[in-house]
Amino acid sequence: MSARLSSARTRAGLRTSARTSAELLLILVMLAVVLWVLGRMWSVVWPLIVGLLLTTLTWPSARFLRRHGWRPALAAAVVTVAFLLAVTGIVALIAVPMSSQTDELTDGVVEGIARLRDWAAGPPLNIGDDQITGALDSAMARIQDSVGSVVTTVATGLSTVVNGLITAVLGVFLMFFFLKDGPRFLPWLTRQLPGRLATDVPAVALRGWETLGSFVRSQALVGLLDAVFIGLGLWILDVPLVLPLAVLTFVSAFVPIVGALFAGFVAVLIALVSNGLTDALIVLAIIVVVQQLEGNVFQPIIQSRGLGLHAAVILLAVTLGGSLAGIVGSLLAVPVAALIAVVWNYVREQLSDPQEEPAAADA
Repeated sequence: MSARLSSARTRAGLRTSARTSAELLLILVMLAVVLWVLGRMWSVVWPLIVGLLLTTLTWPSARFLRRHGWRPALAAAVVTVAFLLAVTGIVALIAVPMSSQTDELTDGVVEGIARLRDWAAGPPLNIGDDQITGALDSAMARIQDSVGSVVTTVATGLSTVVNGLITAVLGVFLMFFFLKDGPRFLPWLTRQLPGRLATDVPAVALRGWETLGSFVRSQALVGLLDAVFIGLGLWILDVPLVLPLAVLTFVSAFVPIVGALFAGFVAVLIALVSNGLTDALIVLAIIVVVQQLEGNVFQPIIQSRGLGLHAAVILLAVTLGGSLAGIVGSLLAVPVAALIAVVWNYVREQLSDPQEEPAAADA
């Protein structure tokens, strides 16, 4: 005979479910409001994020100078100037090879298109010149019909470049102030907050800063190793634009998984256009080997457990960030996920029951 449901327990379960659902709904509404506010303030929030990321990268140098008797303002100024000189040098190293090899790369693209056309004309596709010409004429007609949208796209691109430059300048200025006055922030924050918040918020902020610094510095070192090994392989194969491709590999390392795929695709494409299919396949093999070394050797040694995130979580975070906010979302996905994990672990620590000490054995 089956047991009958208890009406009292059923009502209690429904009330608990309703209360839990209402509380979760309020939390989701609060998160939606916070995200909306951040979106409205993005012109200020984005330079702040850039400044924090740059500060985590340059803080070890500033801390070294401060520990050796340098005044905070002087140490921050020297590190900021050195950072700007390094960025300027990198841009110069990229621009000179690109300008000197532009003609060679253009000829390679034309030759590659001709090879692709010849391949398409043969079996099994057997696409004739008339079909290719018709497709090109159709594409040109569509472009001419959408001149207005093309102009709008170009204007939007120029606006994006200008906003990017403004963000970079503001980020550098904020980096200087963070390097100069950063150690004063937590004591100041402790004095401003009441009650337990004066303990919890600075503790979470300190853990978040350490996690963010671990992410940026480890990604920089992993990216440097990738750039060196892949650049060496490209140099041995005599692929053009070795230095720009190596720098692209280094920069793309800050966007886990997706960045490596993008940089690898560009390198294989350049090798295919300039050196042919054989060298392109060799470049692809080099990139795959280096990426395997990165995932199985470099990152476990360098990052260890600094972020505390599983590889699947990183992949899902990058995918979600890219779908929500494009390149910016992919760039910020992993550090945001790591910061969420920091907050979650701290909350769990505060809500967990203290572990009881085992009773001492009787003598």
